[in-house]
Amino acid sequence: MSTALWPAMLPADTTFSPDQVAVGASGNRIEFADGSVRLCATSGLWNVPLGFGNQAVAEAVNRAMHDASYLSLFRAPHRYAEVAADALIEIANPGRYRRVIFSTSGGAANDAAMKLTRQFWAQQGRGSRTLVVGLKGSYHGTMYGSHALSGDDLLQSAYSVDRRSVRHVSHSDDGEELDALLTREGSRVAAVVVEPVLGSGAHALSDAFVSRLLSLREKHGFLLVADEVATGFGRTGTMFATDDWPAAPDALILSKALTNGAAGAAAILVGPRIASAFERGGWTFVHGETQAGTPASAAAVIAVIAELHRIDVEATATALAADLSSLTTRLTADGLVAEVTGSGCFLGLVLRDRRGGALSGEEVLRVVADIADNGVLVQPGPSAIELIPAYGFDSGELLEVETAVRAGVTQMREREHAR
Repeated sequence: MSTALWPAMLPADTTFSPDQVAVGASGNRIEFADGSVRLCATSGLWNVPLGFGNQAVAEAVNRAMHDASYLSLFRAPHRYAEVAADALIEIANPGRYRRVIFSTSGGAANDAAMKLTRQFWAQQGRGSRTLVVGLKGSYHGTMYGSHALSGDDLLQSAYSVDRRSVRHVSHSDDGEELDALLTREGSRVAAVVVEPVLGSGAHALSDAFVSRLLSLREKHGFLLVADEVATGFGRTGTMFATDDWPAAPDALILSKALTNGAAGAAAILVGPRIASAFERGGWTFVHGETQAGTPASAAAVIAVIAELHRIDVEATATALAADLSSLTTRLTADGLVAEVTGSGCFLGLVLRDRRGGALSGEEVLRVVADIADNGVLVQPGPSAIELIPAYGFDSGELLEVETAVRAGVTQMREREHAR
C-alpha cells in the first residue's frame, strides 16, 4: 500500500513491505504489519531505556494532558516545568549545574547551546570568540547549527550549511589535534562540544583525551559542552557519563531517554559559570521553542526520573553491561566481531569483510536487515552494528540478541563466499 510518509535518512524511492511497517510496541518488542514481532536492541533509537509502554510514564503524561493540555514557557514559567527542572538539577548534582533550558530535540538543544556559548562571550565584549569546536565523526543533529557541528559527512555542502565558525578535531589522538588548534586559534574559540561516547560508531572518549580536554579548558578558557543525548540517564553505568570526569562541563545536553520516548523533549543543564554571568548581567537569552517544556513533556521527565530511581538505574545498567561484555567477548573469540567499542550498555561491534577491510554503509545495512530477519533490531554504525538494549533486558533476550547477530554475520560471510 502506498503512503505519503517520507521516512528519515533513506532514499526517497525506498519502499517497505508489511514486515517493515511497525504497528505497535510493548516491553522490549516491536510488532509489524505482517504480524511478526522483533526484539528491539536499540532502546527505540536510545529513547526507551525503560521499555515501550512504561505505565508510570504513560499515566503521568495522561494526567498532564487532562490537567493542563498546553502551557508555554515564553516569558513565564509553569509548575510542571519548574518541578522537572529542579528534579534534573537534583540528579545531575546541584554543585555542577544551576539552571535548565528546555528544548524539543537533541539537535535543537545543540543549536541553542551554540547560541548560548557565543552570547556568553559577546555580552562580555569578547565577540571574537565565535568558533565552536566539535569532533570528527560526531553526530549532534540535523538542525542548521547542529548539522554544521556534526562531524559526519551528512551532505552539509548540499544544504549550504554554514561551517565557517565550526572546527573539527580528532578524538582518537588523546587531544593532540585539539591542542594544536587551540594553540593557533584558542582566543577565538567560544566552546568545545563533545559526546562522551560518539553516537556514530560508539567510540568512547579516552581518559587521556578527557584529561587533556579539561586541562586545555583551564589554559584557554573556552566553555565545555557535553552532548549526553545518547549517554545520559545510566547508559554508560553512571547517571551521566560525565559524572566520572574530574571536573564538570559548563553545560550538559540531554534528550532521548529524558522522557522514555513519550514526548519530543530535550534539556540543557547550565553550569554556574554561564548561569551566573547571565544573571549578573541581566542578559536575555533569545531562544524559544513553542513545544519546549510543555506540561506533558515535563510530566514525562518527572516520571522517568522516579522510575530510574525505582530500578536503581546505575546498579541495573552496570549489571546489564557486564552481561553485554560477556556476550561480545564470545562473539569476538569466535571471530565474528573484529573489535568492540563503546561503554556500558552502549556498544559497537566492528565488522570486517573476509580481507579484513571495513564494511561500506550499504553492507552494514544488509547485515542489520539480516539480523532483523532473525528477530532482532540493531543500530547501524560506520562499519559496525550497535547494541543499545533497554535496561530491563533479561538473559533470554540477551541470548536472542547473540543468536541473531551470529546468524546475521554468518549470512554476510556466506554472501561474500558466493561472489
